[in-house]
Amino acid sequence: MAGVEQVVTRTVAPPKMARLAVTAIFFANGALVANWFARVPDVKQGLGLSEGALSLGLFAMAVGALLSQPTAGWVIGKVGSLKVTAVMAIANCAALILPGFAPSLPLLMAALFLFGASNGALDVAMNAQAALVERRYARPIMSSFHAMWSVGGLIGAAIGALAVARGAGTGAHFLIAAVAGVAVMLVALRGLIPDGPATASGHEPAFALPTRALVPMGIVALCALICEGAIGDWGAIYLREGLGSAAGMAAAGYAVFALMMAGGRFAGDWLATRFGSGNVVRTGGGLVMAGIGLALVGSVPAVAIAGYGLVGAGVSCVFPLIMSAAARTPGVAPGVGIAAMATAGYTGFLLGAPLIGGMAEVITLRGALSVLMLFGLVILLLGTHVKGEALA
Repeated sequence: MAGVEQVVTRTVAPPKMARLAVTAIFFANGALVANWFARVPDVKQGLGLSEGALSLGLFAMAVGALLSQPTAGWVIGKVGSLKVTAVMAIANCAALILPGFAPSLPLLMAALFLFGASNGALDVAMNAQAALVERRYARPIMSSFHAMWSVGGLIGAAIGALAVARGAGTGAHFLIAAVAGVAVMLVALRGLIPDGPATASGHEPAFALPTRALVPMGIVALCALICEGAIGDWGAIYLREGLGSAAGMAAAGYAVFALMMAGGRFAGDWLATRFGSGNVVRTGGGLVMAGIGLALVGSVPAVAIAGYGLVGAGVSCVFPLIMSAAARTPGVAPGVGIAAMATAGYTGFLLGAPLIGGMAEVITLRGALSVLMLFGLVILLLGTHVKGEALA
């Protein structure tokens, strides 16, 4: 803790240094999460878990995140985002180690609960720091941070695949990844912006659910991440089983989706500056509708993959712009606003897979995926509530 205290008492960092620091934390967090996902099959096999038993562990991870995200907003309002980011960045790295050494399902659930809780709290805190940096730049830059999270995820997935190919044990793999993550985090934490308790009001709630002003943006976040989660979990299955594509072609579907999402985030800040955040979000909703329609209209896998790419581009900027707007909502402490949107979005991400799966049992997978067009329509209609003005 002494090292963390030294970090959080440093003087204010220059904007460029702060931007690099927050970027590094987003990148490292994306890589850590991807390393875990790359080894899920190995953890399942090592403990001899069924699909149902594994789902209990993954559910524990989700519960940890959903509990920590709104609570983190309240804590940030009391002590500032720098301290929460510093503590949770190191905690998230340490928590990654635990699932690799868990000897039983109950201990795996406990480990994943801690990993999910630290990851959820860090997500809120680093987005609050990103909002502080964005305010100093007086122009939209939030999407660039999320773009680097996506890049970190792609690189982390590649590292995880290499570890699997080399036959590395999950414990050793996670330990090395955690040590590397701590090294990056400790360097990055030195450049963050010191902040104190929020002053938006004197009675921020301890559990940050969306206020009336945030509800429309919360609905948009929910819809966007439902679409993202649904494509991630069911897109390849639709290509493989619905269109009869080869395994490599099915895997390429998500790769195109992820690359277009990362590319859209790199362009998102310029687009928000040029056209306004609300217009970018509304256009994203239209792209989601067009992409789903294209993916389902025919029986050619390449056409469906192109549709996935449109969906990736459509959802790419929605969540970053919502986080930025939530941090600037009048009368709402930035940490509380960000926490509320993170909770709404993560809930949508978790709902996407079971929602589509349950509907597929009744109306086929093609029919279930077509429902995503309705979520795109909601994004299109409510996108005007995502404001991008008054960054200075």
